[in-house]
Amino acid sequence: MAIAGKAEERRKINIALQGGGSHGAFSWGVLDRILEDGRLDIVAVSGTSAGAMNAVALADGLERGGVEGARQKLSDFWRAVARKGRFSPVQRTPWDVLWGNWSVENTPGFVWFEAMSRIFSPYVANPLDLNPLRDVVEQQIDFGNVHNCKALRLFISATNVETGQLRIFADGEISLEPVMASACLPQLFRAVEIDGVPYWDGGYGGNPALFPFFHTTGTEDVLLVQINPVVREGTPTSAYEIQNRIDEITFNAGLLREFRAIAFVKELIAAGRLPHGEYRDIRMHRIDADEAFKDLSASSKINAEWAFLEYLRDLGRSAASDWLDENFDAIGKHATLDLSSQLDHGLKPAPGPALGKRVREFLATRKTPPTVASRRK
Repeated sequence: MAIAGKAEERRKINIALQGGGSHGAFSWGVLDRILEDGRLDIVAVSGTSAGAMNAVALADGLERGGVEGARQKLSDFWRAVARKGRFSPVQRTPWDVLWGNWSVENTPGFVWFEAMSRIFSPYVANPLDLNPLRDVVEQQIDFGNVHNCKALRLFISATNVETGQLRIFADGEISLEPVMASACLPQLFRAVEIDGVPYWDGGYGGNPALFPFFHTTGTEDVLLVQINPVVREGTPTSAYEIQNRIDEITFNAGLLREFRAIAFVKELIAAGRLPHGEYRDIRMHRIDADEAFKDLSASSKINAEWAFLEYLRDLGRSAASDWLDENFDAIGKHATLDLSSQLDHGLKPAPGPALGKRVREFLATRKTPPTVASRRK
């Protein structure tokens, strides 16, 4: 059963939501605009980390009150994140607030926690295994509603620590523990044990996983909401920037492997060497924030200020509006993401699409804050 939209224009789609800390509020904005638009039936959602949290909030809200219930629940969830964030020792400095910089890397709290995470494991530094997000998810999400929601299928990714294999939790298996496992960064939190098996962040195996769609839904259209850039120009020089880029490369590796598999099967189907029907001819689509995010520092991923989350939500809504204007008619017909440009085979991938009209207008009225690095140039 899909989410009902305008009957005369309704198209079916699967949605894949990446993780990326507070930047997941961008995906909230994308979902909010798609739900508001009403022309897409969301058949299934695959999510990792923050994407997993958006996914369960979506399902909970749909079961509570349909489309408007989903929009409200997503908003309530991120507001709760912001309320919890007010008590974080990592807050922007007055200087950063004055400059309009969303980074928190200049704060003493951030420097201390970053140093601690590199010296001590969470089993030493966080012996009580405190995780503020766990409280938010537990308080905000009714997993009974998630299990009862028949409007869409859910797939949550986590990484088995012992085998290194990706584990997909689907539908009735989804509870608080798999969601927290999907967002468990091993430098900060103890592994989440489920039935005696330890799990870490799902991004190590798939950010997000696309393959669950291939055998469980009838639609061949997949919309990727991407908040971690594949390409980042320039060489990182600070310890934090280097580690962040390592994480981005690691977390995108699984996604790129799936891109290669999809592209290979599509080529064989087009050449008549594989029968379409027995094999899925996946049509990939993407909404990303690469250009708009390029001036945001990596540390902004842990900034949970409501003003910042609102900024990202509105950016996501603008990006979704541009994508719907430009690509809605392609749904069910052809892909709008050229996978060959993403699979460089040693060459530099083609640049991403130019900013859409609404994103340009949004950034013109709410200029993206400069990073610390850009101010020093």
